[in-house]
Amino acid sequence: MHRDAMMMADRSDDDGDTSILTATKPKTKRPPLYKVLLLNDDFTPMEFVVHVLERFFGLNHAQAFEIMLTVHKKGVAVVGVFSHEIAETKVAQVMDFARRHQHPLQCTMEKED
Repeated sequence: MHRDAMMMADRSDDDGDTSILTATKPKTKRPPLYKVLLLNDDFTPMEFVVHVLERFFGLNHAQAFEIMLTVHKKGVAVVGVFSHEIAETKVAQVMDFARRHQHPLQCTMEKED
């Protein structure tokens, strides 16, 4: 047998194995994340906003104060990024808490880009 023919014969035995090497695992798509936003209003006390940020978003006082100032100055601030279910729960908790304390504070969510 010619040397090239022997090498080709040897390679043909390996052909079945190459599919294992080139097979790729299907990539699991990450679920989309959602930004939770606090909106400014002219009635909700700043201290209440700080309290909400500490209570529902686990921020320390300095972090909460900083975000409250951003909401106050810019009209809106992202207070966290979560899965859909968690973002939805946070929005509901904040809105319910604000209503129970008779504040018009608005909290919304939007899909992250």
